[in-house]
Amino acid sequence: MNFDKIGLQVPEILLPAKDVDLHKWSVVACDQYTSQPDYWSEVANIAGEAPSTLKVIFPEVFLEDADGNQRIASINSTMQQYLDEDILVPMTKPGFVLVDRKTSQAPSRKGLVVAIDLEHYDFNKGSQTLIRATEGTIVDRLPPRIKVRQDAAIELPHIMVLIDDPQRTVIEPLFAKNPEPLYDFELMMDSGHIKGYAIDTPELISQVSDALSHLADPQVFANKYNAQGRDVLLYAMGDGNHSLATAKAIWEKIKQDADDVQSVMANPARYALVELVNIHDDGLQFEPIHRVIFNVNPAQLLKDMQSHFNGQCKIVRCENETDMKSRAQAATADNVHIVPFNDADGYGYIQINEPPYTLELATIESFLNDYLDQNGGKVDFIHGDEVVNELGVKEGNMGFFFPPISKHSLFKTIIFDGALPRKTFSMGEADEKRFYLEARKIK
Repeated sequence: MNFDKIGLQVPEILLPAKDVDLHKWSVVACDQYTSQPDYWSEVANIAGEAPSTLKVIFPEVFLEDADGNQRIASINSTMQQYLDEDILVPMTKPGFVLVDRKTSQAPSRKGLVVAIDLEHYDFNKGSQTLIRATEGTIVDRLPPRIKVRQDAAIELPHIMVLIDDPQRTVIEPLFAKNPEPLYDFELMMDSGHIKGYAIDTPELISQVSDALSHLADPQVFANKYNAQGRDVLLYAMGDGNHSLATAKAIWEKIKQDADDVQSVMANPARYALVELVNIHDDGLQFEPIHRVIFNVNPAQLLKDMQSHFNGQCKIVRCENETDMKSRAQAATADNVHIVPFNDADGYGYIQINEPPYTLELATIESFLNDYLDQNGGKVDFIHGDEVVNELGVKEGNMGFFFPPISKHSLFKTIIFDGALPRKTFSMGEADEKRFYLEARKIK
């Protein structure tokens, strides 16, 4: 099996020991609920003093707190403690983990935890590598994440990577092979149920390798996307874009500092643990990522937006949220972008004729990013209308509601147009995100 050609490694995965309470162990991705510290306080109450991934991750809601260095030191020492005390133990043998996740929105979302080869990944614009970013990577956002990972003994993935497998050849057939169960429990905070199975026999590992190799065949790829002459895209980032970019940056630094690059090619930092998900999985839904802007003057922002778009921008105020949705839908037309919003004065929508970009988000951000740089204010990325409705209407805030993109066109868009604007889409709501569970040594 030539795993190099498909950018994979068969990892030695660590799982919590049998006596660990998995309900307390497993917590949601650190980049969720970033404006809701109460959520994380409740998670801390549930975990209590028990072993928990909460103690070995850095929830981004706390990234700007003054105790960051102490928190990172605690994370690193707790990771080592979990290894020394056999709280985390290896699976019986190297292999993958087959995952079946029930969420609040779907009875089943299937995945496969593997290690991907960072030698096949490049997050820079225009990348043609086997593994590609689906959205722009903001390099300035990497240093705090590098600081968390660079001295860590283990990694725990919340990264989800997409494959485009309409015939369902890679992940789904594994369930019919009666793999050995590894875990089966309810996730905290009403976030559903998860089951995991060992994919660790030569037969099953070979089955995965063969199916991915077929998808990565250059002629199969070219015929599938009418992409003759283009480099194969096998894996597209779903969730955790900046986490994978962080792993890549650290790996490149290791190579740069090595006296002989070949001497470090077996370093575990060359790989990153991720969950593969088929973009055609019925349990995978693409949700828009909305924006809430803090510490701005909404009236002035809207006035400046109209000036920016040279008379092509119209602001329509509505009576309430229902009226906004109805009138925004009625105003939808070709070559027109409609973006609903809210602020302390209520609801409305922005209409931009002859927009400069394909996506509504790209059009709004072409103004918004520069505006915030020049005038101050903070942006947060929000999953779900409810949170925008709660935060956007507060004095000095403003919320923007964006439409979802089609998951079925994602791969072709990335192949021909490159990465989308950052935080364009989300794979489900916040409570559907990956929960930390499996781990792998990276030191």
